[in-house]
Amino acid sequence: MIDVMITGAGSVGLSTALRLQKERPDWSVVVVDKEARVAAHQTGHNSGVIHSGVYYESGKTRAVICREGYRLLLEFCEEESVPYKLTGKFIVAVKESELPGLEKIQQRGIANGLKGLQWMSGDEMRERSPYTGGVAALWVPQAGIVDYAAVARAYRAKIERQGGEVRLNTEVLGYEWSGDHFAVQTSHGILRARHLINCAGLQSDRLAAMSGKKPEVQILPFRGEYYQLSPAAASRVQHLIYPVPEPAFPFLGVHLTPTIDGRVEAGPNAVLAFAREGYDNRTVNWRELRETIRFPGFQTLARNYWRKGAGELQRSFSKRAFHRSLLPLMPDLRLEELEPGGAGVRAMAVRPSGEMVDDFLFSGTNGLVNVTNAPSPAATAGLGIGGRVAAMVLRKEKD
Repeated sequence: MIDVMITGAGSVGLSTALRLQKERPDWSVVVVDKEARVAAHQTGHNSGVIHSGVYYESGKTRAVICREGYRLLLEFCEEESVPYKLTGKFIVAVKESELPGLEKIQQRGIANGLKGLQWMSGDEMRERSPYTGGVAALWVPQAGIVDYAAVARAYRAKIERQGGEVRLNTEVLGYEWSGDHFAVQTSHGILRARHLINCAGLQSDRLAAMSGKKPEVQILPFRGEYYQLSPAAASRVQHLIYPVPEPAFPFLGVHLTPTIDGRVEAGPNAVLAFAREGYDNRTVNWRELRETIRFPGFQTLARNYWRKGAGELQRSFSKRAFHRSLLPLMPDLRLEELEPGGAGVRAMAVRPSGEMVDDFLFSGTNGLVNVTNAPSPAATAGLGIGGRVAAMVLRKEKD
């Protein structure tokens, strides 16, 4: 009998395993994933940004967990010799109308305990970042970069050193509560566990539904596509360069991101993916696409934001359109300095009403805990999220 079984070997699942091992070193902990490697999806396809927590309303779940996760992530990287770099970030207002939004971000950062935030005029910013456009900027020194796939591999190594297991190529097909444990049907037979934790990301609503109770949200997959800058253009970017985000959308907008291996990524856009694991516009899963289109929440989003969606789709198919969207941040960037990059898929949790859930979402009954939404900054905040989930499991153990 396994004490705790966790589905999903990304940042959240592996972090949760580590936090449980710390709290209950006597428990057996097993992480399973259907893929052949850890961090196969969201964790391994993001831009590698270490988020400081500057954007989030003070006192809210995401703000608290992000700040805790940030601290624990840096401590872990130091202990396990995972390379990272605090590059700092400029959040840039490219026009006067964005100044109130930038001021709000500054106020939130101060309320969240960030030190060294600095408001700069456009000219002051360009003394440090000469090729960046904009009329004003907020300097955030705590922001940085790391390879989250490398972090996940280090998580796995530590879990296994401490006696836990990470079983790959193991898909969860179903489960049922048997009175005092879960009987979990996997692609390698039945596993029995006293506690079951669903950290399945893009598949999290499906795993949650296996309990027989329909989850309150459905996952809609949004693909984020990147270009990367040519070496000459990359040499002109030393810090993270972000726009002021649009309040109505849970995406941070196209930005310029140095990576830990010396490249600079530009993007992402945000387009509906035609499959939950559709990393290009040629990958179509017709069953999943029908499921998305028939969902009332998607239909509401499509009606309300079709113009925004059309613009994002244009950038997906037009390099020139993507280039135009970057010029406010980097006015001297030339079209030929954009080179093909990668893509990721974000699991966007949406309610039937069309509301996009832009916070961490946890639920569960008996010995089950579902993480049904873990949006950015989940990779940064993983160990913080894991601590919250571990606490839920331990409370259920006492009940």
